[in-house]
Amino acid sequence: MRLLILFVVVAGIVAQQQSSRSVSPNPDKPTQVTFMTLDPGHFHAALVQKEMYAGVSRQVYVYAPLGQDLVDHLGRVARYNNRQDSPTNWELIVKTGPDFLQQMLKERPGNVVVISGRNRGKIDLINASLQAGLNVLADKPWILTPDELPKLDTALKTADQRSLIAYDIMTERFEITTVLQKEIINDSAIFGKIEPGTEQNPGVYIESIHQLMKVVSGVPNLRPAWFLILNSRAKE
Repeated sequence: MRLLILFVVVAGIVAQQQSSRSVSPNPDKPTQVTFMTLDPGHFHAALVQKEMYAGVSRQVYVYAPLGQDLVDHLGRVARYNNRQDSPTNWELIVKTGPDFLQQMLKERPGNVVVISGRNRGKIDLINASLQAGLNVLADKPWILTPDELPKLDTALKTADQRSLIAYDIMTERFEITTVLQKEIINDSAIFGKIEPGTEQNPGVYIESIHQLMKVVSGVPNLRPAWFLILNSRAKE
């Protein structure tokens, strides 16, 4: 289901590209989606490439500092390419260096930026990409603190004004089980009414558990060192 939703998003970008030449990387070539992965520090970036998509170039440009995060990302995509069942056929073109963002904005070989890594500063990467006329697919959260809300507002307004795609790639909220759950909760005849609750006895509470190690695409996903350090400080 999550891959189906991502396919729909990609299809929307293809349609958007056909109606707007301003973000096409090369107007002399047939319009298609070309991914540029920016500083991939989380496995969500690789999950975007778990399958191939019609209208999406097999060439993906990766801009990142040289380090373990980049090595891990390349390994994840390589496993998709080399798996026995329905292997993918991605070709990664890697550009490394401390000025990876500036290099991407200067070269612009693609038209869709995939952002999934450290949450602190992510909104700045999103805004820089949108202001350069590039579409953005980024995982949550986009911001960490209330003082960053103006930056989020700027991102959404920029995307709207320039007819760009700026989507959250965390698609579980659109899965049918989540949609049905929402409908049931909002139907008082079935669910009843939620009590207002108090600080000592809340009407609703939520728990979120991040394991130190989890299995992704059948392989144990080892957390990077920065995750273990920053996870105790508001999951930066």
